[in-house]
Amino acid sequence: MNLLRQAMLVGGIVLVALPLAWAFLPRGTVPGAVAQPVVAPVGKRIALSFDDVPRGPALSTPPSERTARLIAALRASGVEQAAFFANPGRIGASNDGAARLAAYAAAGHVVGDHSFAHRDLRAVSAAAFLADVDRAEGWLKGKPGYRPWFRFPGLNQGGRDHAKRRAVLDGLAARGLSVAWVTADGSDWNIEGQTIAARKAGQAIDEAALRDLYVETMVQSADFSDALLRRVTGRSPPQMLLLHETDVAARYIGDLVAALRRDGWTIVTADAAYADPVYRQSGDFDSANGTLPEAIAWQQRLPGPLYYARNDKPVADRLFAERVLHRTPVAALRCQVKRHPWRRVCSQAAFAPRRPLPLGIAA
Repeated sequence: MNLLRQAMLVGGIVLVALPLAWAFLPRGTVPGAVAQPVVAPVGKRIALSFDDVPRGPALSTPPSERTARLIAALRASGVEQAAFFANPGRIGASNDGAARLAAYAAAGHVVGDHSFAHRDLRAVSAAAFLADVDRAEGWLKGKPGYRPWFRFPGLNQGGRDHAKRRAVLDGLAARGLSVAWVTADGSDWNIEGQTIAARKAGQAIDEAALRDLYVETMVQSADFSDALLRRVTGRSPPQMLLLHETDVAARYIGDLVAALRRDGWTIVTADAAYADPVYRQSGDFDSANGTLPEAIAWQQRLPGPLYYARNDKPVADRLFAERVLHRTPVAALRCQVKRHPWRRVCSQAAFAPRRPLPLGIAA
């Protein structure tokens, strides 16, 4: 073989080998390439929070017993830390509200600010709203388990009133408070309200169906939020589930935690959830009245439903009547639907007992 043919053979081998070697080099060793960190897949994570603490009597459970049940159920379920958002204005000399908040903190949970009197920002000026926050902070600061987190009553940060929202946000920041956003909301307060109304009306309640509806609704709301946050952020941040300190929650929180885990969720602490940068949203939104995924999705003009369907009160009320009371509506609901936040709040329709279906006919 002459020298020319040898050179051509060696050159051909090099031309073939170099691209192969380049392809199999670790990414960080390719000349000129930016090293890419290896990101381990993260599963669904969620923290639990309870608003309107301490709530007064509702069903048949004394408030002190409600607190004891919640603490025991969370402990038995292995929930290390939940967040309880307090309205100090609910605490009085004739109730044990202060002791109940102290009990949550003693059990390892944390306490945030939900305003003193639970006033909706739409109904008051920014100055009056911040004065109410100051009253709450005056009571909460220094208490065990306190966190400098503020959650807006009704999740209403001012809607489209950008000037009022900015004044309040600046006021909260000056006070060292961060916004305690919610991501997942299944309107559990409405399930409690429907239960109370049914009890007062002397209607028979299917307790197993009530438990199943409560658990199913909260799990679905978490899954809806996870899917929406993936759309708007491109990842799956830890969720913050909104619950309320209700008798229904005290009964079924253990069932809910078990169902969340079966659905693939890991329960994390409120501290861990709020450490994620997704919760540090302080810019202006087209409308800030609802959950964080809603606000971001609305800002991005995403198509499709941007809130969980059962937050539409007529839908939720119908489900409760059909599944828990075994009654069907006899009058159609008519109510105006606003573009945002899209949630209809209408009066209760009349319901009649559900009649047994003929044999062989499925519901």
